[in-house]
Amino acid sequence: MHSPTSSRYQPLAERLRPKRLEDFIGQTHLLGKNRVLSRMLQAKTLYSLIFWGPPGVGKTTLAHLLAQQSNLHFIRLSAVLDGVKAVRSAVESAQKQRDQFGQGTLLFVDEVHRFNKAQQDAFLPFVEDGTFIFIGATTENPSFELNNALLSRAKVLVLTPLDEAELQQVLAQGLAKLAEDFTSNHRADDSLSSSVPPVQIEPAAAQALIAASDGDARRLLNFLEQAMDFVVWPESFTQAATLELLAVKEVIQGGLRRFDKGGEAFYDQISALHKSVRGSDPNAALYWLLRMLDGGVDPRYLARRLIRMASEEIGNADPKALQVTVDAAQAYERLGSPEGDLALAQAATYLAVAPKSNAVYMAYKLAIKEIKEQGSYEVPLHLRNAPTELMNQLDYGKDYRYAHDEPEAFAAGECYFPEEMAQRNYYQPVERGLEIKISAKMRHLETLNQQARNKRRR
Repeated sequence: MHSPTSSRYQPLAERLRPKRLEDFIGQTHLLGKNRVLSRMLQAKTLYSLIFWGPPGVGKTTLAHLLAQQSNLHFIRLSAVLDGVKAVRSAVESAQKQRDQFGQGTLLFVDEVHRFNKAQQDAFLPFVEDGTFIFIGATTENPSFELNNALLSRAKVLVLTPLDEAELQQVLAQGLAKLAEDFTSNHRADDSLSSSVPPVQIEPAAAQALIAASDGDARRLLNFLEQAMDFVVWPESFTQAATLELLAVKEVIQGGLRRFDKGGEAFYDQISALHKSVRGSDPNAALYWLLRMLDGGVDPRYLARRLIRMASEEIGNADPKALQVTVDAAQAYERLGSPEGDLALAQAATYLAVAPKSNAVYMAYKLAIKEIKEQGSYEVPLHLRNAPTELMNQLDYGKDYRYAHDEPEAFAAGECYFPEEMAQRNYYQPVERGLEIKISAKMRHLETLNQQARNKRRR
């Protein structure tokens, strides 16, 4: 579908990049009536911004159109490709544009989170003195990846994935552009009828392209352009060529969902999986687990997280949960993907429906907090072992009560904490699952302890 007369090939997504702001698709929460960018343009007051959003939602295009609409000189840098020299050159260009031509500059930095702290700080003086308006684009959470100094001088705007209706518009534009290019390439052919569209698409194929694009307009257009290579053209140009579902599947097969390992989507989806388990929703837990597997996350990482959830969210309410998750991790090690994925799915759904208790987790946090805040108390003498005669002489193990020799195998009234500490009750079982019985047992033992203490006081 490429023009053979073109000396320089441009991807379909680039050829379709909007030239006017009114042709921009998506981000209506920023560009709609009385929305933030619309108000800025109406007031003719554009200030420094951070565009935060996934790939293919129009960050670069929107920055360019804002510069055009505001009559600003546009300079684009990439934090992946450009370094300090390019930054200096951009500053000099902006200063020249201001001093010689009286025109302001919009400096757009793509993947700005890839710049280190020193490189990000280098922009600050020129943002403050008005040398340029700064717009940075990032796919990562600015709170974690950008300097506070830069964040304090720029407003963060969140750009969202395109919805299905918006992707339908992008697809329609892509098909129209391919038809235009095709017509241009075969204009000399009398058999090409201007009344017959040269490209049609099956509804199922269109839906598959939209689903596979995952809210990314650029990805959608790339898939579309690649799929056109599988189209069988009719012998006569009086008939339309049809893009079928089979051709689309050839292109999108193995295409991964939006998932940036270690990035914002990664932590969001891990959080969603964990909260689905905690919320006892096996269907949502399964969905997020499989979304992450489909996106390419290491299944061993998911196995480790499930093991953690078994202790943190279920604990002693159902001790079998820990064994189920450990078994699932071992099963994956033996089988690998995709067979082992099913064991992880089994573990995730088991955790979701299991009785919940965070009692062990809360006890762990309380105990570790005290350990870090207090000194290193000595082990009481009666709890120490005495393997040598010297230790016996020093009273190691003296007056220790062997629990198995006591009624109910319990040394009522005995204290196992350091002498400087009072008895602690970190672990508070809940009235769910096995912890119902554990709670009852602990209440009974506490009664025996209290009776023993009362006897000592008499």
